[in-house]
Amino acid sequence: MATFISLVNFTDQGIRAVKDSPDRFQAFKALAEKAGIAIHAVYWTVGSYDLVLIVEGDEETATALLLKVGSLGNIRTQTLRGFSEQEMRKIIGNMP
Repeated sequence: MATFISLVNFTDQGIRAVKDSPDRFQAFKALAEKAGIAIHAVYWTVGSYDLVLIVEGDEETATALLLKVGSLGNIRTQTLRGFSEQEMRKIIGNMP
């Protein structure tokens, strides 16, 4: 399973309804779990990003889920593929 770290910003639409943000997250969480994506953490933040989300699942399903939530118009995401120490050791071990 792949780990993804999403840096999230509210759009103009999303910030106008910021009070709904926790409920929107719960709807996202239910959709993710139904699709087999595990939510490891979500944090509402201050600074350059409004939320940080960490999920795990197969790459195609996670990507489709993040595209779906982005298409609703409340957020924009910048998503990073994360690697655990064990995964990184394996990658480094495969270096020529």
